[in-house]
Amino acid sequence: MADLALQEKYAELALKTGVNLKENQLLMINSSIEGVEFTRLLVKKAYEMGAKDVVINWQDDDITLLRYQHASEEALTTIPDWMVDKYVYYAENDVALLSVRSTNPDLLKDVDPGRVAKATKASAEALKEFRKYTMNDKIAWSIISIPTNDWAMKIFPGNDAETAKELLWEQIFKIVRIDQEDPIQAWDAHNATLKAAHKILNDKQYQSLKFTAPGTDITFGLPEGHIWKGGGANTEAGRHFNPNMPTEEVFTMPDKYNVNGVVKSTKPLIYGGNMIDNFSLTFKDGRVMDFKAEQGYETLKHLLDTDEGAKRLGEIALVPHRSPISQSGLIFYNTLYDENASCHIALGKAYPTNIENGAQMSDEELDQHGVNDSLTHVDFMIGSAELDIDGVRADGETEAVFRKGEWALAGIK
Repeated sequence: MADLALQEKYAELALKTGVNLKENQLLMINSSIEGVEFTRLLVKKAYEMGAKDVVINWQDDDITLLRYQHASEEALTTIPDWMVDKYVYYAENDVALLSVRSTNPDLLKDVDPGRVAKATKASAEALKEFRKYTMNDKIAWSIISIPTNDWAMKIFPGNDAETAKELLWEQIFKIVRIDQEDPIQAWDAHNATLKAAHKILNDKQYQSLKFTAPGTDITFGLPEGHIWKGGGANTEAGRHFNPNMPTEEVFTMPDKYNVNGVVKSTKPLIYGGNMIDNFSLTFKDGRVMDFKAEQGYETLKHLLDTDEGAKRLGEIALVPHRSPISQSGLIFYNTLYDENASCHIALGKAYPTNIENGAQMSDEELDQHGVNDSLTHVDFMIGSAELDIDGVRADGETEAVFRKGEWALAGIK
């Protein structure tokens, strides 16, 4: 059993630094029933901090699998109005949303990817209005993970479940800085480092970034007025929060119409309970024109077919290879962790807050500025110790941004 005192510090960090819960605020938690003990810790600490109420949305991998195996397609693709109304109601009432994600990476590997894709798309369509609250930072939200048996044993094969969970807890505590004397202060310092990095990039205002690595030769055009972010975000009311814990990235959006070349994955992608691995995408004028995958080809195809926006990009993120997650030497089979070990890009919707005045733009205005829209947003990893990145300035001159997977720009640690 993982150290209870460290779990309590983790719960406190998630509430104070993650969603930055304020007194008399509503808190909604999405969690797995396997993580019930930790979820109870979160609830206890939230009430101690003065939460108005705490609402839990429980999930269970075994039941999810049974539903995909046996439920009708109509049932899988029907999202009742009351469920949509519930999320929108809480968002309209300034809820803080905390998701505890710890799903088995292989959960749906034997399920028809088509069924998973249809259910995923139906859910995304139904919750489109709610997603505006998170994608536009209207509410504070955060994602964390805790060990579960299947996930831990995937990362540490050959161990029994309890041993594997202990090993994973140790890694999580280290990566999210719980092992430090004052984790909240450590996160404040870490956020300051990321903010210093994105300030330098915002001052540069590159016209494009060129990525070169084995299997990758691609240029990402950047829209005029693009904004690099990292080190947390602020709600419209100015309340700071950390959407992802861990986070090692600074990120912006590419121009949806100006991405050209080929990019190769460097880590597996878990999507819809299936693994996509050793895959590459070829872009022309921002759109995926061809793709390959040694594993999970059909799952990747369904992802790209979600809608037109799924074939274009919504995010580009820079992460040095020396990040704590990368240095662990582990593949976590969990995008929250693996994306923070590696530079990555995202198929699908862009964050409107990554461009000047984006949160106030209409859909038509966003499109005119090269901001991608989609029902999906899926990050996948393209960074490595062999990645070079060059920034192209307005005058056409280039300068080194990354060399061999590490920052090459002066002033960025």
